[in-house]
Amino acid sequence: MTAAGPGGSARLPQGRGAAPALVVTGMGFEARIAAGAGVETLHGHRAEALAQALRQRLARPCAGVVSFGVAGGLDPALSPGRVIVATGVCDGGIRLPVDASWSQALCLALPEALSGVLAGTDGAVTSIAGKAALHAASGALAVDMESHIAARVAQEYGLPFAACRVVIDPAGRQVPPAAVAAMGADGSTDMWALLKGLLAGPWQVPDLIRLGRDARVARTALERVRGKLGVGFGLP
Repeated sequence: MTAAGPGGSARLPQGRGAAPALVVTGMGFEARIAAGAGVETLHGHRAEALAQALRQRLARPCAGVVSFGVAGGLDPALSPGRVIVATGVCDGGIRLPVDASWSQALCLALPEALSGVLAGTDGAVTSIAGKAALHAASGALAVDMESHIAARVAQEYGLPFAACRVVIDPAGRQVPPAAVAAMGADGSTDMWALLKGLLAGPWQVPDLIRLGRDARVARTALERVRGKLGVGFGLP
């Protein structure tokens, strides 16, 4: 039996046993942490470019799609390193679903994780006011720039979707402009842009140091999470 994919074309069912889970991340370091048996990684794309890259990859067999990496905190109660397993993804005014059995498996493997809604946006939400507004509008615990696109495209292809994110910057802390400028479109860190930003605004140094500490905490949490999920990223 076949199913219709985007555009009405016939698509063979995806077999979970042989096909890998696709882990979608934003940054290269997240993809390196996610790599392992039974998974493929996709990173370094944003907005429509990410959607196109996902559709191209999902033309081949895939067991499911999971969004993984760091996220900006929206709930003021969450500190750096807090693990979140999504119960849904807010894409503007739309709530995109997650696969219940996969999400349950993630929660069982990660008893320290908090379950709740994630928000997805095409641009970084870096200001305290912006985070507060998005939290009030969506009720989401954290925000990233990949989960909404991954959820949307997985739904198009009838594939299981899950999301697991770790808070890096808390809701009550603004991300320094130099750090935002250093986020390369290909998922790398643009050190030249970072230096230019610091030269233009040396007042950002203390905030960048603090962000660096938060990033180390988040990275350690990501590595711990990945170690618990094993082959296939916990997909049942």
